[in-house]
Amino acid sequence: MHKPCAVIPVYNHEHALPLVVDALRGAGLPCVLVDDASSPTCAAVMDRLAAQPETYLVRLALNQGKGGAVMAGLREAQRLGFSHALQVDADGQHDLTDLPHFIEASRAEPQALICGYPQYDDSVPKGRLYARYLTHVWVWINSLSLSIRDSMCGFRIYPLQPTLALLDSVAIGRRMDFDTEILVRLAWRNQPMHWLPTKVHYPLDGLSHFRLWLDNALISKMHAKLFFGMLLRAPLILWRRWRG
Repeated sequence: MHKPCAVIPVYNHEHALPLVVDALRGAGLPCVLVDDASSPTCAAVMDRLAAQPETYLVRLALNQGKGGAVMAGLREAQRLGFSHALQVDADGQHDLTDLPHFIEASRAEPQALICGYPQYDDSVPKGRLYARYLTHVWVWINSLSLSIRDSMCGFRIYPLQPTLALLDSVAIGRRMDFDTEILVRLAWRNQPMHWLPTKVHYPLDGLSHFRLWLDNALISKMHAKLFFGMLLRAPLILWRRWRG
């Protein structure tokens, strides 16, 4: 079965969100919106969107962070009967003209996690761009592989069964550390991944929720945790890959 939807974590992106939902619905994708304790103005926009056909709303009473919101959305997607979920940001940074290629790849390889690796335009903040390279190195170390091309791009299609099996068995970072940690942990489990280029620009409504000191501290802590986890798992990871 291949029955995809889109999961959109939302925290105060009321200007860009309707355009994102319109594009996804125009491509035939049902949408699961996750209100991560947004402002009343943004919540009202989500209420209006959720009145449309095949647009669902999960409302979190307390802000959970991007990762927490995505996890809530993935669980709701499975409850609604979907088999796959596209994670997409609410701020309009992802170019949804790439969506047909992602859906086609997911349909061709339903067991695979379809991941975007970003092609940036001049709008990308240079500090954020350079910082990604340090994360790339740690991800290659912690996954014992060079196969993860970009762990921070939140434009990907998850097969829900193996993804939720992982989320049910281990605690994963709930904020900006989520996107990287879940890929490394799935790689440890030999999860197939398929990579596609995708255009990224920053952002339509000019609002970033990346907290420089706190989120960088969380990401550093996550890399350290994964490193020691990798050391414990290294024999099993390498044995699984040797077996194919």
